[in-house]
This record gives sequence, structure tokens and C-alpha cells, in this order.
Amino acid sequence: QVQLAESGGGSVEAGGSLMISCAASGGTISMMNMGWFRVYSGKEHEFVAGINWFGGRTEYSDSVRGRFTLSRDSAKETVKLQMNGLKPEDTAVYYCAVGRPNFRIGSRQDEYTIWGQGTRVTVSS
Repeated sequence: QVQLAESGGGSVEAGGSLMISCAASGGTISMMNMGWFRVYSGKEHEFVAGINWFGGRTEYSDSVRGRFTLSRDSAKETVKLQMNGLKPEDTAVYYCAVGRPNFRIGSRQDEYTIWGQGTRVTVSS
């Protein structure tokens, strides 16, 4: 069973950058779509970005497009989310997840099956 572990969260001032990573263990994610979601306090999971299994295609939410970049290193079983131009509204717990087998990159929570424990990102104004 694949397990996911996020890392790299922290605190940054508005306009700053962070890179958060998701490492897989116990199996391979090389043939799986991957996604990042974020959860604000008391809110539902919000889709942030997704990448298809061979890394050739990415999708982003409107709120992060142009600021965040998602990439994957299949050899290292990791996906990374580079976040630039951070805003206070990006403050949330970020989760990576394994997508269900599908050609398209899902943006709904129910399109993902395995989740990490999350990493917190705090952006101060």
C-alpha cells in the first residue's frame, strides 16, 4: 500500500516562496496521476494542482495558476509544488494525493484515493 508524506511547509511573508514535497513509500506512484489539495480551517478540500502520470500535463486552480508549479520525479517517487508569490489567502494545510486511474486529471476530492498527512503553510501579510 502506497503511503504519502508531505514536507516543506512553514511560515513565509506575503510575496515569498515555498516548495512543498510529497514522497511516496511502500509502492510506486510512477503510473499514477497526483494532486495537491488544501484545506482551510473548517472548510472542504480545495483542488490546487494536479499532474498526470508521466508528468506531461498539469492543471491548476484559477487561484494559483501562474504562481504555483507542480512537477514530479518518478525515479524518486516524489512530486513537488513550487509556490511563488504567496498570499495570505494561501494559508492552509496542503495535502498530496494519489488519483484514481483516469486519463484526465481530477479536481474533486473523490477522484483521489490515498492521502498524505498534510503540511501546513502560513503566509503572513
